[in-house]
Amino acid sequence: MRNSILKSSNYKWYVFFAMATGSLTNVIHHGAVSIALPTLAKEFDVSLTIIQWVVLAEALTISSMLLPMGKLSDTIGRKPMYLLGCLFFGLMSLCSGSSTYIAAIIGISSPIFIMIPFRVLQGFAGAMIQANGMAIVTSVFPDNERGKGLGAHGSIIGTGGVLGPIIGGFLITYASWNWIFWINAPLCLLTISATSYVLTSKQFNKTNLKSAKFDWVGATLSTLILLSLLVTLSNGSSVGWSSLSIIAGFIVFLISLIFFIFWELKFSNPMLDLSLFKSPALSVGVGSNFLSFLGISSFRFIIPFFLQAALKYSPAQVSLILVPNAVARILLGPFTGTLSDKYGIKIFTTSGLVLSGIGLILLGFMHESTSFLNLMTYIMIFSFGSAIFMPPNQASIFSSSLKNNHGVVSALVNLSRNSGNVSGIAIATAIVAATMLAFGFSSDVEPVINANAGSNLLGSFILGMKYVFITMGIIQFIGAIAHFRVKKII
Repeated sequence: MRNSILKSSNYKWYVFFAMATGSLTNVIHHGAVSIALPTLAKEFDVSLTIIQWVVLAEALTISSMLLPMGKLSDTIGRKPMYLLGCLFFGLMSLCSGSSTYIAAIIGISSPIFIMIPFRVLQGFAGAMIQANGMAIVTSVFPDNERGKGLGAHGSIIGTGGVLGPIIGGFLITYASWNWIFWINAPLCLLTISATSYVLTSKQFNKTNLKSAKFDWVGATLSTLILLSLLVTLSNGSSVGWSSLSIIAGFIVFLISLIFFIFWELKFSNPMLDLSLFKSPALSVGVGSNFLSFLGISSFRFIIPFFLQAALKYSPAQVSLILVPNAVARILLGPFTGTLSDKYGIKIFTTSGLVLSGIGLILLGFMHESTSFLNLMTYIMIFSFGSAIFMPPNQASIFSSSLKNNHGVVSALVNLSRNSGNVSGIAIATAIVAATMLAFGFSSDVEPVINANAGSNLLGSFILGMKYVFITMGIIQFIGAIAHFRVKKII
């Protein structure tokens, strides 16, 4: 049976569906955690600036480790790194879900300070998975079908996006928040089984033997760059943007970036080959991917609070409202990926970002009396824009690089996504917290969720949300202009 799969003309699809189990697990997890944030904030009695670290702890670690893991995978092999990542992710998910019990055993009063370190460790595992999943998929599809493969991958992401909020919402409502973490363990076991069966050791164990000398200095500097920038952005709203620690963080970021560039240009086998960025398609593609996820992450982070606080929906209802956001990716992913293979990329990437920007700006004008029809219309415009943009943009990025660089390019794509996610959450939190502070309110979550309609407290939160979405909408338009102006994107 296994030999017939390995020799099949459809082997690329067997690999695709094996990798899809890992992608589903990751996206289901992120969707469930996003829905759980208001519940966790009330459970642990913490503010918006603290609860964001349930997401940021993992996302920061993934962002800082993606490039090292991508390069390491190109050196020692994608299959072993991917399998190790899945195993570790499942174990750390069990620990994250058991934070309250572990805190009680060791005598720590607030479980949030137990959960966050486990979320960091989940981030290490997530980096191993993300740095390899897309690289493996793109390596088995021929160049003229890459858009189709990535479009299908987008549909899998969309399916996970549908299931994540639904599963998360119903687990929180009818079981407990712990299960949004515990459910990852059996899903990871399924991923390990499918991947071990389908992937050949010969093809995926060592992808670039000439890369045996690993760039540890580059890996350290890249980690320092991302951590200094993202931690600084994430803490600016809570400690003050003019504080010494924030200024020092930006200085560390700039110095690390300068040293990293000089080192990578000098080192014979750099972790990140800077010549990759000579390709306009890759540079604009990675940059616009970052901008797109600024908008996506701010939407995912803020909208559950708005729906529960202003419109008074339950977590289960919120999860169902967010389903169309993911359905759009399921429906449009393969469609736009295939069409971009045939008709070119630029028309889809540009129009997708424009639609996303329009949707975000419309979302910025929501209020306590927004109708369900208007709410869903705005979400669908934004969601369709994101779905139209993603597969063609990713195809453009991979088509502009050689196959032996696909590990580090896959890491770059995921890095732009994760750093966009982290930055989007940090920026959204900073804007909302600053707006609420200007009206004399703290950013504590429970008072906002329990606030009466028409109260100044709730009004300050909604105004902050408006500023967030309008800002992110304008950012999408900037990405669209960049794509439209680059001549080498077909």
